[in-house]
Amino acid sequence: MPINRHPDLDEQNLTSRQREVFTQIVGGKRGLVQGPLRVWLQSPELADRAQALGAFCRYDTVLPPRLSELAILVTGAFWKSGFEWAVHAPIASSAGLSDDVIEAIRLGREPEFKKEDELAIYDFANQLHRQHIADEAVHSRVVSMFGTQAAVELVGLLGYYTLISMTINAFEVPLPAEETDPFSES
Repeated sequence: MPINRHPDLDEQNLTSRQREVFTQIVGGKRGLVQGPLRVWLQSPELADRAQALGAFCRYDTVLPPRLSELAILVTGAFWKSGFEWAVHAPIASSAGLSDDVIEAIRLGREPEFKKEDELAIYDFANQLHRQHIADEAVHSRVVSMFGTQAAVELVGLLGYYTLISMTINAFEVPLPAEETDPFSES
């Protein structure tokens, strides 16, 4: 009989440290504890540190939200992380990423970009995930377009959302209610 990989988080019976981190997350920009954050709370110290990094990566890098969300989608699609995709695809669309680009990434196809900044971020993220390094031309383009700080923060963002995606996949985090697996047909 298969085990349930998704650990239950009983919000009524949290330890004092779990409650502290839970309250911190709810009081932050996210406003709720869902998906992988609920898994991480099984280890409140990990949850505390990871959620702090995540809040920075999601809300406070020098990259505009449209480009951060693009990098998040490249990561979610690479890992076929359904929960991550279901949460971030609508955010990416609202941030200004075209639906055609979003759909191409979901399907594992190379998008046709109309904006050079999106192409630069996509190439960097895609190469780093697939080849484990961005080639000299791609790396140089990101640094010249956005600066070294942005390139460093982009790598941090890709690493953080890899951790998110791995958590989602390893613990089979269920999709948000009413969502279907975005990768079942791709």
